[in-house]
Amino acid sequence: MNSFEALLDKVKSCSMKKLAVAVAQDDAVLEAVAAAKERDIADAILVGDEDKIKEIAASVNIDISGFEIIDVKDTTEAALTAVKLVHDGKADMYMKGLIDTKGFLKSVLDKEVGLRTGKPLSHVALFEIEGYDKMFFLTDVAFIPYPTLEDKVGIINNTVEVVHACGIANPKVAPLAAVEVVNPKMPATVEADQLTKMNEAGEITGCIIDGPLSMDLAIDPEAARHKGATGRKIVGDADILLFPDIHAGNITYKTLVHTANTKNGCILTGTKAPVILTSRSDTCETKVNSIALAAVVAEAMAE
Repeated sequence: MNSFEALLDKVKSCSMKKLAVAVAQDDAVLEAVAAAKERDIADAILVGDEDKIKEIAASVNIDISGFEIIDVKDTTEAALTAVKLVHDGKADMYMKGLIDTKGFLKSVLDKEVGLRTGKPLSHVALFEIEGYDKMFFLTDVAFIPYPTLEDKVGIINNTVEVVHACGIANPKVAPLAAVEVVNPKMPATVEADQLTKMNEAGEITGCIIDGPLSMDLAIDPEAARHKGATGRKIVGDADILLFPDIHAGNITYKTLVHTANTKNGCILTGTKAPVILTSRSDTCETKVNSIALAAVVAEAMAE
């Protein structure tokens, strides 16, 4: 898969998915769900203050007449109502509306109606970057601040499921560090090596892990050749970029968004169903791409 257009083509082969939106009285979210429905990516159930939802939609000229609306004024109750729709199988994906992230995640983790699976939760961002003939899955750039080795195993497993859903059968995972050799004084390199050995021993499956790797060796075949690293399992052709901590991941994410010609979409994984946790500052295109990514993952989870 080399573009979001390819991802959207894959969505067309999926059954129409339904999105439950928590606290849907948000113009940016309404714009995104309307665009997603217009492009046959997903339908939506809008949960929130019905009067405000209709008022906002009218003010920005968005037609929501085809959407089911569930009127719940209180934001906490709206989130619990929306997540329960997914928990009960009445919707396939869960999306954040006009509610703070803490409150939204509390509904995701609710013991009675939430989307817990026992797995660690992690975030994955899919990027299409001009000049590259493939897409990159970045993780974790937004959720786990300082992942332990055990956390990294969970992050890899979560992300590999997403990549499989996108049609890549045996993705290449690059545990990133500042250098491509093990240095006992640099814990990220030690853990990258441990992850590689766990993969070789069959403890992490469904992918190829090769680390530690510097970013250039992970994404640039010419750099790998120049450095004489052509004997590695990953030679500038990584699919998944695993960051050592949230600082490295988040800085890379924001640098790409604000300085390069890119398209991206993001979801939260490790949950019973895909969770779309976008920011108000994200573009409508990013939100729609995130819904499309969630739809493809939801289709794979239903199989």
